[in-house]
Amino acid sequence: MNPILDSRKLLAFTTLARVGSFTLAARELFITQSAVSHAIKSLEQELECRLFDRLGRSVKLTAAGHQLLDHAQRILAEMKTARADLAVMVK
Repeated sequence: MNPILDSRKLLAFTTLARVGSFTLAARELFITQSAVSHAIKSLEQELECRLFDRLGRSVKLTAAGHQLLDHAQRILAEMKTARADLAVMVK
């Protein structure tokens, strides 16, 4: 059985895809650059594919990365909606 994708890794992935830099992604997420790098490396190992091409200090999505990005954005949006819906219900 394949493990479920980790939301923290997906958040690191979508942030890195948007900003194009490990350093900027780390700043935005309030974590270390090493933590972002580890999350991406772990995600690539889990999925058995490269998600980014590293170009010096910047990154660019691979074809697989583009495909995952669509899914990851929808998953994270659904998680945000679920939290908001539950918050309304609890109040």
